[in-house]
Amino acid sequence: MNSKERVKKALLRAGLPDRVPIQFDLCRSLSDSFGIKLGIPVNYTTSYYEDVTYRISANELRVAMGSDCVVVGASLPHGHEHPVNENGYIINEFGIVMRPGPIYMEVDKHPMADIKTAKEVLKFPFPDPLADGRYDDAELYIEMYSKEYFIIGDMELTMYDMMQQLVGTEKLLLDMAMGIEYVEPLMDKTKEFALAVGKRLVSMGVDGIWAGDDFGAQNGMIISPKMWRNYFKERYREVYSKIKEINPNVIIMQHCDGAVAPILGDWIEVGMQVFNPVQPNVPGHEPEDLKSKFGDKMSFWGAIDQQQLLPKGSPEEIEADVANKIKILGEGGGYLCSPAHIIQSDTSMENVEAFIAAVMKHGAY
Repeated sequence: MNSKERVKKALLRAGLPDRVPIQFDLCRSLSDSFGIKLGIPVNYTTSYYEDVTYRISANELRVAMGSDCVVVGASLPHGHEHPVNENGYIINEFGIVMRPGPIYMEVDKHPMADIKTAKEVLKFPFPDPLADGRYDDAELYIEMYSKEYFIIGDMELTMYDMMQQLVGTEKLLLDMAMGIEYVEPLMDKTKEFALAVGKRLVSMGVDGIWAGDDFGAQNGMIISPKMWRNYFKERYREVYSKIKEINPNVIIMQHCDGAVAPILGDWIEVGMQVFNPVQPNVPGHEPEDLKSKFGDKMSFWGAIDQQQLLPKGSPEEIEADVANKIKILGEGGGYLCSPAHIIQSDTSMENVEAFIAAVMKHGAY
């Protein structure tokens, strides 16, 4: 069984694969270090949003380390580089100014921070999602790996996350609550940008599409389930259905950080097939509960803690947690084992290797 067959069988819950499949993302410093250790040149595909760069880069390295998946997405168009201001902060294609943080990039300036009207949404220039050269790397990796590996097409920052970066979290949440006139037009504009990316990737032959919006925090949802259903539920139904029109067999994979158990049933209803990242240690995400409530309706991708366990745990503790998650979430199939986010520089190479080894050791059916 090759990696593509393994992942498809697991995520479609179409019988048991030979073992639980594995996927992981590495930050730049870990990618560089493993590239040197393994003698593999690391290629970076710069995304229009910085964090996504590390989803869609280092594919040669990750498959050599054991990943069953290759992740591709939209990059910068031909001839474009992110400008850097006098403070060393990058300015992306949307005009979002981002400063390097200790772990992630952090937004320094929201270009729509003063927005009030729908007319301003129409005037605000979005980049061309289909610009020349934006999919060159995706085409290359699909050609290289599509026969052996499961290809994931990344269209994260689908709606809410992009709006948050453009407007600012506090303003956006208040304006959503008050129903300010620009909110839904901006929601639709971000949706159409992401959908154009997703449709292009599906037409190129990816096996799964990875949408992404973070509606959860450590202790609960950022917005109420009622607000999510009012603003996002039917828009997600539309996104998924338009993706499926191009290829009915493409697998719909949804990223959402935080504690979002109250809306998982709704998300399944509109077409989500795989839930990522199954953030651990938050209310409602106990593996036994998720598997018993939803395991016959969707598959799980993630669940390994990269906040505390991977950076601070021992290899033995990592192995025990991986074994436990595989036992519960992997029962009968339906599990792609992965850290709950990009593994960052606070995690040692030894612990990354311990995670991969644990999946290989305990994942066999």
